[in-house]
Amino acid sequence: MAGVKIGIIMGSQSDWSTMREAAQILDELGLSYETKIVSAHRTPDRLWEYGKTAVARGLQVIIAGAGGAAHLPGMMASKTRVPVIGVPVQTRALSGVDSLYSIVQMPKGFPVATMAIGAAGAANAGLMAAAILANSDADLAQRLDAWRAALSASIPDEPTDD
Repeated sequence: MAGVKIGIIMGSQSDWSTMREAAQILDELGLSYETKIVSAHRTPDRLWEYGKTAVARGLQVIIAGAGGAAHLPGMMASKTRVPVIGVPVQTRALSGVDSLYSIVQMPKGFPVATMAIGAAGAANAGLMAAAILANSDADLAQRLDAWRAALSASIPDEPTDD
């Protein structure tokens, strides 16, 4: 896809139910993106190639979601200078705390901007990617400001009885 500046990658098909939240935010903001399954453990050559070619392909932000050992965001950060936003996917065994720790505990030199566990984290990753790009795109900055204003306007002043 020509002109795509955002990559959404995930460790497995099952992660898409979480990572779809990032895609939906990007859709709302009119941003194009690519989606790929890139497993740090099962498809390491695919991970290497994706990271190695990210800059040349024009990516400016990578959103990487993974669960369990969750090495994908950190390994991707080690292969490219493109900013990586990590999304810890919720797991059955440890409710995503394992994913969070794996992503947030990066060694010096390979930062990953780490979001909250699960769907809220994926949505925020989409917003963070948009905010990064909005620094050099005035039209996007206006769309992001309008999105945020609409969110604020949707919150009532007082509680209501449903």
